[in-house]
Amino acid sequence: QVQLVESGGGLVQAGGSLRLSCAASGRMFSAYRLAWFRQVPGKEREFIASILWSGGDTYYADSVKGRFTISRDNAKNTVYLEMNSLKTEDTAVYYCAANRYAFPATSPGSYGYWGRGTQVTVSS
Repeated sequence: QVQLVESGGGLVQAGGSLRLSCAASGRMFSAYRLAWFRQVPGKEREFIASILWSGGDTYYADSVKGRFTISRDNAKNTVYLEMNSLKTEDTAVYYCAANRYAFPATSPGSYGYWGRGTQVTVSS
């Protein structure tokens, strides 16, 4: 069983930065893929970025490419999402998710483990 806990959300002005953290516990394997998704009310959950638990092999949605960076810290069992040049349309609940397979899936249905989410609000 894998447990994921997000933190780091909050209120920030447009153009600002935030760093989200996802602390993972339980039995993780190097081939697991960790991802960030986001969701706003009334819309489907949207893929943002993913990375292999072993590190590397990163993927990004076009909407965040060049602004967001996903990374992981082996020693802390934590995955990060560094978000820069934030826009009001980045406002959402951000979720961390884990997939037992290395394939860079972008569909929420491919991920079997989820955190509870952290709210990010970008004001104009």
